Amino acid sequence: MDFSEEVIATTKKGGREVRSFLEQGEFLLYEYLDPKTGKPTSTKKKLVLKGKERREFFLIPMKDGRKLLIPVEAKGKVKVWRDGDVLEF
Repeated sequence: MDFSEEVIATTKKGGREVRSFLEQGEFLLYEYLDPKTGKPTSTKKKLVLKGKERREFFLIPMKDGRKLLIPVEAKGKVKVWRDGDVLEF
């Protein structure tokens, strides 16, 4: 097949691969805070993706600096605190 060089990526081993579109949408990234102190209760975060379907993931930091992405059941709309207002996503 004939692909534009703009969409060709090079792997660490020097191989070539095409970046191919799957879908696009909106996202929400949030953390959990202690309601008394306003400080994070843990280092985990939640990522919510809205595209063709809604998908939710926990982002768990690893010791080596990478993040583990764990899929969880999508629960529908979520409300989060955003600078003094409630945001529904």
